[in-house]
Amino acid sequence: MSEHEAIQQSLLKQFSTYKNMAEKAMAQLSPEDFLREPAPGSNCIAVICRHMVGNMLSRFTNFSTEDGEKPWRNRDEEFEKPQEGWPSTAAGEKWDQAWETVYDAIRNIPPGGFAKTVTIRHEPHTAFDAIARQLSHYASHVGQIVYIAKMLKGDEWKTLSIAPNQSASFNQQMQQKFGQQP
Repeated sequence: MSEHEAIQQSLLKQFSTYKNMAEKAMAQLSPEDFLREPAPGSNCIAVICRHMVGNMLSRFTNFSTEDGEKPWRNRDEEFEKPQEGWPSTAAGEKWDQAWETVYDAIRNIPPGGFAKTVTIRHEPHTAFDAIARQLSHYASHVGQIVYIAKMLKGDEWKTLSIAPNQSASFNQQMQQKFGQQP
């Protein structure tokens, strides 16, 4: 595998990890939970998801040829609380479409393309820096989704990572799977 392909695979894996984490958290929620604001003035999960979708579609549609802030995006509207509709079929399709737009943009970067300049709101970045910026952005929002979902579920929450008091067992399983590392 070339260095370029290794970078692409690594980025795709990281974005997929966050998508899966958000989806595992959201799968534990009722439709009403998506609209619950954890505190006055804060965003509910539906708003966070709608914002992520708008951002992904804007940033990664025609990634290497157009500015990442598209004229058709209405960012302010993304933060208006919906009355219903999440997680509707249409919202779920938009979510999946947005993530596929990210994946396709990364898959289509040619060798040498990570060093090329792209812009976000007219600000130049290397393609790699722009992607890293978005990975960080989405990770922070996924963290919000998980935190809110965990608060809403309370004792019914099903952990998404190593269960409490299971670190030693998990480490032992990993050692058995991958062997001793120097």
